[in-house]
Amino acid sequence: MAERAVTATVAVSAPERAWMRLPVAARIAVVYVIARLITTTFFLFAASLSAEGSRFGLAPSLSDLAVGWDAQWYWTVAVAGYPSQLPLADAGHVAENAWAFMPLYAGVSAALGLVLGSWGAGAVVVSLLSGFGACVVLYRMLHERIGEGAALWAVVFFSCGPLAALFQVGYAETLFLFLLFLSIRCVQRRRWGWLYLLVPLMGYTRPGILAFALFLGLYGIHRFLRRRTDALPVRDVVHIVSLGALATFVGFSWQGIAAAVTGTPGAYLATELAWRRNWLGGETGFVPVDGWITAAGFWFTQWGLGPEMGYIALCLLVIAVAAALLLLPQVKRLGIEVRLWSASYLIYLLLVFFPQSSVFRLFVPISPLWGAFAVPRSLAWRLGVLGLALVGQWWWIYNMYALGNTYWQIP
Repeated sequence: MAERAVTATVAVSAPERAWMRLPVAARIAVVYVIARLITTTFFLFAASLSAEGSRFGLAPSLSDLAVGWDAQWYWTVAVAGYPSQLPLADAGHVAENAWAFMPLYAGVSAALGLVLGSWGAGAVVVSLLSGFGACVVLYRMLHERIGEGAALWAVVFFSCGPLAALFQVGYAETLFLFLLFLSIRCVQRRRWGWLYLLVPLMGYTRPGILAFALFLGLYGIHRFLRRRTDALPVRDVVHIVSLGALATFVGFSWQGIAAAVTGTPGAYLATELAWRRNWLGGETGFVPVDGWITAAGFWFTQWGLGPEMGYIALCLLVIAVAAALLLLPQVKRLGIEVRLWSASYLIYLLLVFFPQSSVFRLFVPISPLWGAFAVPRSLAWRLGVLGLALVGQWWWIYNMYALGNTYWQIP
């Protein structure tokens, strides 16, 4: 009887021991491949449900889906560059154009596409490889804070999350995430030298580098306040200030480049506002935070609840998010760097963004917060989070790729 019990114990635990003997990168690779197969299945099912009224038409291929939506803009940047004269809409204001999309992802995809035969193939491979790299770095960012098991579960949630389709389409998000996670890891390890390369690369991949400048500023303040218990050498002060200045310069440089090429001082800002006009119509200007306030009134009016309810909901949302970052023990365990980055990026979005259907995609850079969901050790909890993540992923793919036929189905 005792022998059978021992044998049963060995039989149950042997696969687990074999799994744990694998190198971390191999375990992450297994998780990532399974996640990508699930996403591919979702895409195939969505393609089978796509109808004539959808953006992609009847039975689109995986390659059709991969180069849809904003991927077309990155392809335009790769093959045609940026317009020297801003296009105008019928109403006379600046129309949507390529200046809203940074060049690095488009260029790297084009270079790889020369080998693989098409820009789309290059773009998907860059997204896939960058996504895997982001998973590995995310694990490294978190495992010292929350442990190996929880860090791996965070990678599972990240790679299977509601926006996991971005790992397999021609969007710049995963390349940005890889560079971002490397940058946060450098701050954690206080390896400042690499950041002088990573900051410009991030800045010319997609918007968001100004949030990193804010993060460095808040991090510097944090280090200064804790200098008696965590020494703040002059070397670190110089690097934090210099890198913050570099990130700020890079963040505004694209506006200067667009202005110089087009001869229009506000070319980049006018281009970004062109998308907002699709929702609000007429002339729109930029005032910090106004996008969220306007959107709160706009969306709640659309839902028949009145703008006042929208303003109240926005205030409650800001308070709830701030409380979570400041007070939740699961979030606090992730470390000050993850918390300050998340706060900085959310402040950046609050200042500059007009929330619409793309808002879910815009939240992807705070993916290190998946670690907070992985902290509870209950298997039922973790499987429940994973199940909800997969449901969310299917909902997003179905609406944005199988349907994609109304104003709120734009990724």
